[in-house]
Amino acid sequence: MIEKDRKIVLFIACSLDGYIAGKDDDISWLFHDDDYGYKKFLASIDTILMGRRTYDQVLRMGPFPYSDKECYVFSRSLMGGDDNVEFVNLPVKEFVNGLREREGSDIWLVGGSELIEHFMKERMIDEFVISIHPIVLGEGIPMFKSGFPRQALNLKWNTSFTSGLIQVHYTRSGAPATSK
Repeated sequence: MIEKDRKIVLFIACSLDGYIAGKDDDISWLFHDDDYGYKKFLASIDTILMGRRTYDQVLRMGPFPYSDKECYVFSRSLMGGDDNVEFVNLPVKEFVNGLREREGSDIWLVGGSELIEHFMKERMIDEFVISIHPIVLGEGIPMFKSGFPRQALNLKWNTSFTSGLIQVHYTRSGAPATSK
């Protein structure tokens, strides 16, 4: 589906206590036993936004998995791009507003925590698809840092899996609704 005014979707996994990575960026606790809607979601977007630490984590996992998507990495120090991504040094709101005006599908905000914080402060996340893993990490990188304004959400759907994972999908109040 090609449209303007593209939605920003945070599709992310976290622990029950709200961490997206454990101590020392550990993500070994994430389930890999099922798709959990990932392939369907990936087919619905054409652009990916991520922070520099998230990009470095993706590269450590093997070949770059998003070569068929437009990928942008927000970085304070890197300029230009590489074979996989374009590095962005512009203010988040300015860059994202430009993306929303271009034709395309929805946009995936992958993470990490610092980038999510910028999006939350500017109220730019339209939909939240959060996979909650049945584990309490106790420490690590929180999904949401403090210091952004309260934001009301509307439950769109939720589902549970036999693995114990629960997935919730919220839209931001006032954000355009879409079908599942």
